[in-house]
Amino acid sequence: MAGEFDLIKRYLAAPSSCRTRRQDGYADIGSASTGVVLGPGDDATLLSPTPGHQLAISVDTSVADVHFPSDAPPHAIGHRALAVSLSDLAAMGARARWYLLALTLPDVDEPWVKALAQGMHELAAHCGVTLVGGDTTRGQLSLSVTVHGEVEPARVIRRDGARAGDCIAVVGTLGGGAGGLRAWQQGERALTPLLSAYLYPHPLLAEGYALAGYATAGMDVSDGLLADLMHLCRASGVGAVLDLAALPLHPGLVEAYGLEQAQSMALHGGDDYALLLTLPERDVPAAQQALQGAAYTLRVIGRTAAPGTFETALGQPLHAQGWQHF
Repeated sequence: MAGEFDLIKRYLAAPSSCRTRRQDGYADIGSASTGVVLGPGDDATLLSPTPGHQLAISVDTSVADVHFPSDAPPHAIGHRALAVSLSDLAAMGARARWYLLALTLPDVDEPWVKALAQGMHELAAHCGVTLVGGDTTRGQLSLSVTVHGEVEPARVIRRDGARAGDCIAVVGTLGGGAGGLRAWQQGERALTPLLSAYLYPHPLLAEGYALAGYATAGMDVSDGLLADLMHLCRASGVGAVLDLAALPLHPGLVEAYGLEQAQSMALHGGDDYALLLTLPERDVPAAQQALQGAAYTLRVIGRTAAPGTFETALGQPLHAQGWQHF
């Protein structure tokens, strides 16, 4: 059985192919240099951020049977743990640069760990982020991923900048995460589009970076559209009016669960990692143009309103029922 340091060396150190490579879709948000002065192997990592940029740092902990099924494929668990953290950088309009991994395992199953590491390394290579350190310990299966990105101060997307009358928009689709989780709970194991949406979410880094010059506020949709929209509205001191017919439902969601359930999953389900943004109406065409050629377009789903307003376009009140840990 491999010890801690052998395990790290074999599977959890950043492969050389992940250190500088970027997929074409991310070429405009990367750096030719990794910015790593001293990588894993010492007591701490030394990094060299790009001058004139602020660091954007976020951490997410994924616990077995809380955030993902413990019997999910290890490749998917590794991908998902990194993806949900990178999604926070996308929501800030940041360039993803580096990440740290703290991995807790009940025991060492080398093929399982190898598959988990492969899922994480493949996404890291696709997004151009470098693993720069971490830790392993024994306990209940969990992964804590800390991501570091860079953002120009004038382009950062925060939650507190929305103004009354802004358009509310979504980039990505909604309901796929909840629909995929339900499919898994019902015994589905074939990697259908819905199940893939849950197990393999895609952080919208290129889209977030492209929209940083247009969004007045934003965040990613992790806990459910309404719950996250309420967080944004409270931070900005505004309300919201939503057009439910405009929600970008994940393909196949209505066919699988019917319109009513599909809308409920989109509003409350979470695990979608779409981008939720506000922007002035005059900037919508330019923002949509900025996403030309991207995987997703920008869909307007409502408007911000006076504080205390939280309703549909038909005047029906909206109530958030998103994910809460406690």
